[in-house]
Amino acid sequence: MKFLIISGLSGAGKSRAADALEDLDYYCVDNLPTALLTKFAELCLAMGGRYERVALVTDVRGQESFNELFEELKKLEQMGIDYQILYMEAADAAIVQRYKESRRPHPLIDECGTIQEAVIRETELLRPVRDRADHIINTTNLSLNMLQHLLLDFFGEDEKKRARPVLNVMSFGFKHGLPLDADMVFDVRFLPNPFYVEELRLLTGMDTPVKDYVLRSDKAQEFMKHLYDMIDYLIPQFAAEGRYALNIAVGCTGGQHRSVAVANALYEHLKSQGEDARLINRDCKE
Repeated sequence: MKFLIISGLSGAGKSRAADALEDLDYYCVDNLPTALLTKFAELCLAMGGRYERVALVTDVRGQESFNELFEELKKLEQMGIDYQILYMEAADAAIVQRYKESRRPHPLIDECGTIQEAVIRETELLRPVRDRADHIINTTNLSLNMLQHLLLDFFGEDEKKRARPVLNVMSFGFKHGLPLDADMVFDVRFLPNPFYVEELRLLTGMDTPVKDYVLRSDKAQEFMKHLYDMIDYLIPQFAAEGRYALNIAVGCTGGQHRSVAVANALYEHLKSQGEDARLINRDCKE
């Protein structure tokens, strides 16, 4: 079991790191008390391999917390658990600015009086943890995309996650509303509509007669070629930006015929290219 402990300065991006690690199939727990590290590890082991990669965000402040942390780390070693420590930090000025923008109080503000003094104090308190860290990330000038790539370099075991995102292909009907989570929307209402063909009206785009009717024209064939070329080009571009999923929506009027036929054809094309694709016919009554 991979066991990752995320610590570091408040406002340095620990929660964002946990969010990114979830995309790398880590089970993440935020703000776990230090004293519960080994108890949680025992629970994960008892689940019989259900949690192979675990990331815990924990804050340690004050000598008592350090003693607890180091005692818990010693117990993890005795249990034979392969753990690592990821330490998140940023320049004092960057953290001060982030707290000003978020208008949230720093955890040590009552003790120190100002945000800057709180950041300086926390840096001093956390120095022993930083010294024990396996990986240190300074987020001062890091975008979220850059942070994701760093975490992938450190902890990503499957390079396919870098190369290709999961592709969710969805058909839908415009009269039922746009999919809220769509990254791209293609309107195929210009294609021949089987609704006006009596023997096709009660069928769907999953049925061969409807697929043939929608896709057989030269106009449809040309559109599908451009669609395949565009999606094939965009997949690695989105992957390079750190995207782990891409939602492609194809819409027609009711979501029964044209959009289903096109979405199914696109899905089959992506599968033939070895992509991790899923097909969802949102409004289709099969």
